[in-house]
Amino acid sequence: MVLWRARAVEPRSGDARAAVPDRETESGADGEPATDPTGEVFTGHTPPDPRGMVRLLADPVFGPFFFGKLLSTTGIWIHNIMAAILVLELTHSPFAVGLVTAAQFIPQFFAPISGAWADRGDIGRQLILGRVIAGTGSGALAIWLAIAGADGLPGAWPVIAIGFYVGIGFVIGAPAMQAMIPSMVRAGELPTAIALNTVPFTAARAAGPALGALVATSAGPAVAFGIAAAANLSFALVILLLRFPRRDPASRPKDPSIRAGLAVVRRDRALLLLLVGITAVGFGGDPAITLTPPLSQEFGAGATLVGVFASAFGIGAAATVVVMRALRRVPLPVLATTGLWFLGGGGIAVALSPGPAMAVVMFGLSGAGLTLSVTAFSTLLQERVADEVRGRIMALWLVAFIGSRPLAAALDGALADLFNTRVALTVVGVLVLATALVCRPSRLGAAKVPELAAVQT
Repeated sequence: MVLWRARAVEPRSGDARAAVPDRETESGADGEPATDPTGEVFTGHTPPDPRGMVRLLADPVFGPFFFGKLLSTTGIWIHNIMAAILVLELTHSPFAVGLVTAAQFIPQFFAPISGAWADRGDIGRQLILGRVIAGTGSGALAIWLAIAGADGLPGAWPVIAIGFYVGIGFVIGAPAMQAMIPSMVRAGELPTAIALNTVPFTAARAAGPALGALVATSAGPAVAFGIAAAANLSFALVILLLRFPRRDPASRPKDPSIRAGLAVVRRDRALLLLLVGITAVGFGGDPAITLTPPLSQEFGAGATLVGVFASAFGIGAAATVVVMRALRRVPLPVLATTGLWFLGGGGIAVALSPGPAMAVVMFGLSGAGLTLSVTAFSTLLQERVADEVRGRIMALWLVAFIGSRPLAAALDGALADLFNTRVALTVVGVLVLATALVCRPSRLGAAKVPELAAVQT
């Protein structure tokens, strides 16, 4: 039995993209019909047509991966909000709450190390290890609180320390999780898969904090941390049971160092611009979290309007996922830049809104821009890099997109304190629009320079 060999994806008209390897699948002996990893049979040398969103979710590999990630990401957010609530109750100090967030995000700056591991190791096992670490961290807090209660904690430091431990687990697994996506889908399905891959993060960001607060008030912190632990360990079990395509030994890097990965970015200007663009997306999406509470106060409303703003952003993001397949003929560099215009322009429009109704609509536009830009930038990034450096490049993606969150939150909060919320929204929007000018479609779709192939192999 042999593996269905990689084939190149031809660039679409007006969309200068590098050829990328397709997903490997099994075929029988000579003369027998071949099957792809979903079990579908096809004849000849032409694989089946790309599947849409519904069929991808029904895939025996991608479907469980998607729903497991949704469950696990929700668990991470439940842990985050419960840790913040518990530390505030223990210390009555907003600074201590900030330390919880910092502890969870500091490990992300070590993502290039775990990205290098993903390039030379087993990405499935690496993802399992990361989720087991995150799950056991939440589980340890759950057991401690169930036995001794919150009063039995010697201050806030155990919660902060375990937050750091959970952050390490997230960072160990995240580059591997991003790097394995191309191996689960066929040629032409990557944009749809990446659009779906944003859903767990968006949905968990919207529902996780609310669910964590609900569990905290109704059942207590021990149950909340226990749910977070169960969610992460369940995802680890799902990955353990799934059968991923075997890795081609030829794809293992000759130089697995972090320096070699950085050299690829340094020599490929388009790749660097893709990382700059995804950083701008991270900054542009933060106001929907950090600035909605003070904006609601400026409109003379309370927590209900905060939820409406956050929901509008999430609905805009989710609705755009649904229509991504209809946009498949639009060149990805155009989608990426357009997404930045929607994201930044929507934020500025929120700042100029005379009332809550217009702000709600513009938050929806910003959410749509987030999905467009994340999907397009991430797809271009995945298709541009070779398997040999995919883990290290996706680790840089992680630092750019998620690692920028604490910096973005600090910038938003500082501007809102020094001036007001509308000034903060405007500044962030202008930064995103400036990035859209820099990351023009002609630059994002630039052909790969010849010597780059030698660096990546």
